[in-house]
Amino acid sequence: MSPIDIGELQMATVSRDAEAASLTRARMDGLVKPVGSLGRLEELAAWLAGAQGQSPPQPLDRVRIVVFAGDHGIARNGVSAYPPEVTAAMVRTFVSGLAGVSVLARQHGAGVRVLDLGVDADLSDLGPDVTRFKVRRGSGSIDREDALTPEELEAAFRAGMTVADEEVDAGADLLVAGDMGIGNTTVAAALVGSLLGLTPLDVVGSGTGVDDAAWARKVAALRDALHRARPYRGDGLGLLRAVGSPDTAAMTGLLLQAAARRTPVLLDGVVSCACALIGRYMVEDARHWWLAGHRSTEPAQHKALDYLDLEPLVDLGMRLGEGTGALVALPILRSAQALSAEMGLLADVLPEPAPEAPDEVAADFAAEATTEPAAEPETEPAAQPADEPAAQPAGPGSEPADLTDEPAAPVAATEATTEPEPEPAAEPEAEPAAEPEPEPAAEPAAERRPGPES
Repeated sequence: MSPIDIGELQMATVSRDAEAASLTRARMDGLVKPVGSLGRLEELAAWLAGAQGQSPPQPLDRVRIVVFAGDHGIARNGVSAYPPEVTAAMVRTFVSGLAGVSVLARQHGAGVRVLDLGVDADLSDLGPDVTRFKVRRGSGSIDREDALTPEELEAAFRAGMTVADEEVDAGADLLVAGDMGIGNTTVAAALVGSLLGLTPLDVVGSGTGVDDAAWARKVAALRDALHRARPYRGDGLGLLRAVGSPDTAAMTGLLLQAAARRTPVLLDGVVSCACALIGRYMVEDARHWWLAGHRSTEPAQHKALDYLDLEPLVDLGMRLGEGTGALVALPILRSAQALSAEMGLLADVLPEPAPEAPDEVAADFAAEATTEPAAEPETEPAAQPADEPAAQPAGPGSEPADLTDEPAAPVAATEATTEPEPEPAAEPEAEPAAEPEPEPAAEPAAERRPGPES
């Protein structure tokens, strides 16, 4: 249907560097802390290392927020608490640096770029930096007509890809996809519900804080939009054309091109998660390059996060959009990087091998104490024949006298301690030595008196 080559994006997109992630996990285990004590920060450090292809990961010094702005025809149905004219006013607020995302960006040293893709107003006075990629003013009301023509879809999608290339080429090490547009949560809910086959009640939320009447109108608009989108359920670009908008098409292009360029993206609320859901359907491996910054109050975002298998970094009940939730989560990711790169290693703090534990030493002594006495009886009779030839009396009965005399035992004990390894051959000689009767007189023992002293 469209000349956009999704196959080319699929071929260019790969997973993160598994080796760098593994090295960082091992490094985290070796830091001066108990293993696993930093919780999810350790896995975030490994994730970032895999995205950067180096371990430990480097600081995130150039974070860029790209806010895609556009109006939506569905907003004319009263599905928001604010009129469509607010979109143009907010774009000017971004440029002046007074928006919520502008404040947080200054707080965290990040840059903000706002782009008018489909604002229903003339913002040419803001210059080409804002209006360069404008596709149209507003978009079709998705409950009864397509949001974009095929040509508008291609222009918006390619605009997002171009912006990703420009930011990466300028040195961005992390991108944040922000949004601005009255009615954009209805569009996001339609994209999520259409792709996942959900009902309006599964995905409808309060958006900007609608009352019950506006909520009912939003449900009715989503019902009609989901019915119209049925033929495109298996076609990501088709869904963007039927129930998307210029800003959501551009954001999807940025997410996919950033993944192809191996640059991580921190997702924000329901709009960016809806675009990520469509993007993953088109390029499966692109999901490896996205992190969820926060959990919003929108049910459609929860459904998208479940499908994307992403766990948000923070859950503060935020629903502003603009990229604010992602920026609130940014310090967590930066903390993970700093800990992995700057903490000391346990091996450096304890360079020498740890000494043998006292209980192990005690066990060794106990083992020696139980084995030494057992060796004495075996060596006691065997040691006697080694010294006896020099003092052996010529007369009969001298051997029995030595075996029955009491001082003979100390001789064996002394010899056992001076000779560490008695010869096994002594055992057969010990048995006949014990057989003679001790009846001969103890007189020859007096002649052997020097034995115990030796």
